[in-house]
Amino acid sequence: MVSYPVFYEGARYGLEPKYSENSASLSPFVGYNLPSGTFGFPSNPQTANQIDAVSKKISTGARTIEVSGVSLSGGQAQMDLMDNIPKQQFKEIARLKKLAGVDLTFHGPLVEPTGFSRQGWDESQRMHSERQMFSAVERAHDLGKNTVVTFHASNSLPETETYEYNKSGNPVLKEVIVVDEHEGRFMHVGVPKKEHFTGQTPDPYQAIEKQNEDSWFKQLQGVAFHAYQGEGIIESALQKTSDSSGKDSAQKENLLKLYKLHLEGKEDEIKKAAGNEEFGNLLVERMQNIAHGDISLRDAYRDLRNLYDSAYDAAERNVQSKDANKRAEAEDALKKLNKFKEEITPKLEREHIENPENLDEFSKEIVRGVNVLRSIAPPRTVKPLREFAIDKASDTFANVAFDAYEKFGKDAPIISVENPPVGMGLSSGQDLRELVVESQRKFIARAKEKGVSESEAKKQAEALIGVTWDVGHINMMRKHGAKDTQILEQTEKIAPFVKHIHLSDNFGLEHTELPMGMGNVPIKEHEEILRKQFGEKFKQIKQIVETGSWFRNFNNVTPFAETLEAFGSAIYPMKMASYWNQTRGGSSPYFSGYGRILPDINFSTYGAGFSSLPAELGGQVAGTRSRLSGTPSE
Repeated sequence: MVSYPVFYEGARYGLEPKYSENSASLSPFVGYNLPSGTFGFPSNPQTANQIDAVSKKISTGARTIEVSGVSLSGGQAQMDLMDNIPKQQFKEIARLKKLAGVDLTFHGPLVEPTGFSRQGWDESQRMHSERQMFSAVERAHDLGKNTVVTFHASNSLPETETYEYNKSGNPVLKEVIVVDEHEGRFMHVGVPKKEHFTGQTPDPYQAIEKQNEDSWFKQLQGVAFHAYQGEGIIESALQKTSDSSGKDSAQKENLLKLYKLHLEGKEDEIKKAAGNEEFGNLLVERMQNIAHGDISLRDAYRDLRNLYDSAYDAAERNVQSKDANKRAEAEDALKKLNKFKEEITPKLEREHIENPENLDEFSKEIVRGVNVLRSIAPPRTVKPLREFAIDKASDTFANVAFDAYEKFGKDAPIISVENPPVGMGLSSGQDLRELVVESQRKFIARAKEKGVSESEAKKQAEALIGVTWDVGHINMMRKHGAKDTQILEQTEKIAPFVKHIHLSDNFGLEHTELPMGMGNVPIKEHEEILRKQFGEKFKQIKQIVETGSWFRNFNNVTPFAETLEAFGSAIYPMKMASYWNQTRGGSSPYFSGYGRILPDINFSTYGAGFSSLPAELGGQVAGTRSRLSGTPSE
C-alpha cells in the first residue's frame, strides 16, 4: 500500500479547512476560514500621492483598498496631509476602482470631534473639527456612493473612566474624569475612599452630584457674604453725622451725591460743601468707607452675573435632556431666571452702573438675586467627562452626517465611528453604542426640522451613521486585566451598529499592529459574534487589515500572504480546495520553495534549462574537472 505522506506530507489534509499539524508552528492560522476577497488593506498614510499608493496596494491582489486621509504624524499634520491631496486624485482613484474592479473605503483625519484641546474644551474648536471632518466627507464622496468614511470617536481625549479587572473578572472603577462645563476644563477624580465614620464608600457619581450642590451653595454664600458686607459698610457710612456746631448733617441721599463727586475725584468740592475743614475731612473719610463697601458690592455683582450665566447655560443644555426630571428642573430654572432678567437685571444695571447715588438699593437687589438663584436646582456644571464627551461628539457626528445627507441625499458617505485604542476616551463598546445612538437621535431631530418624515429620518440615520470596530484597539483592555470574555462582551454590545471592521493583532498591552494570528486577539470569536448578528449580510462588511507595526519592522511588505494563511482562505475558488494555511511544511508549498522533490540547490547548480547541463549530459557546459571531487577528469 502506498503511503502518501512519504511523498507529500500535507496530502491527507489537502481538502480539509484545517491546518496541517506539520505546519502548526509556522502558520498564523486562527481557526476560522474566510475568503480572500473579504480583506482589504489601507493605502500608504505617509504620502499625499494617493493614486500611486492605491495603485500599489491594488497590485497586491487585495479586493478592497482603504484610501488614507490619515497621517501617522498626528496633530495638525492630520489635515496637512489631507489638504495636500489634490481633489482631482479622488475622482481618478474612483476611475481606477472601476478599472481594477476593487472596492474603496476612506479613513478620515484623526481630529478631536468633542472639541477638547490642550487648553480645555471650547465650542469653537468643536465646530472647527466638524468643518474639517465634513471637508473630508465631501472629497470621499468622489470615491463612490455610500463610501464608508471612518473617524475616531476621540483623538486626544483621555480615558473617561478607568476600570481594573479583578481576579474574578469583575470591573472595579479606579478613576473618573469630570469636566467643568462652564470653564471648559477637566479634572481627575479618584474613587472616594471608605468613610470610617459611616462605614460606607460613597458612589463616585453621587459624590459628583454632591460636589455640584456644595459648590453651588458655596458660591452663592460667597456672593451673599460680599453683598451683606458691602451693604453693612455703606449703611454705617450713611448714618447721620453732626458737624462741630451740633447740627445734623445731610441725609444719606446727599451723602451719596457727595460720593458721586468722590468717584469723579472732586475732593475739594466735598470739603467746600462741608463748610469747615474738620467736617470736610470726616466726609472724605466717609466717602472712602462707602468706596470700600462699593468694591464689595462690585465683587458680589460680578460673581452674581457669572453664577447666573452658569445656571442659564446649564438649564439650556438640560432642557433638551432625555431625562424627564432633568427637563422639568431645567424648564423651572429657565422660568425663574428669565423673570430674574426681566425684573432684577435692569435695576442692577441702572442703580449701580448709571447712578451710584442708588448704591444702598443696589445691595438689596443683589441679595434678592441670590435668593432667586438659591431657589433653582443646583446646575450640573461639573459632570462626568464621559457624559459630556458623548454629548459633544454626537453633535459633531450628527451634523457631519446630516450635512452630507442634505448635499448628497441617499448617496451620502457613511459616517463610521471607530473605537480608539483603550486608554483614550470613548473606546469601549458601550461608549460607542451610546455615542452612535445619540448621534442618530440628533440626526433624526435635524431631519424632522427640515420636513423629513420620522420614519425616513430614522431609516437614513441608521444607514448613514454606524461603527468601525477595531478588534486590535479593544484588545488593549488586557492592560487593565481583562480576559477574552470581557473583551468579547464589548463586541456583543456594539455588534448591531457595525458597518466596517479594522483587523490588527497585538498582545493587549501596547498599541501595536501585527497581522492576524500573530498576537492574542480572539479574532475567531469576534468574527463569529458579528456573523451571528448579520448572517449572510456579514459578507458585505469590509474588513481592512491595519498592520502599521508590521510595515515599519518587516520591510514595508503588505502581509497579504500572512492574512490569507491566518484566515485559511481557499487557494482556488472551488468548494473542495486546499487552503493557504496549508502551504507551509509540505513538500511543495507556495511560499517555502520546492521541498525535497526539487531542492533549490539543483537550480542554483544546474539552472532551470538543459543548456546549463554538462556536455556529457547533453548540455553546453564543458568541463575539465570532476563535479564530484573537483580533480581533473581523465
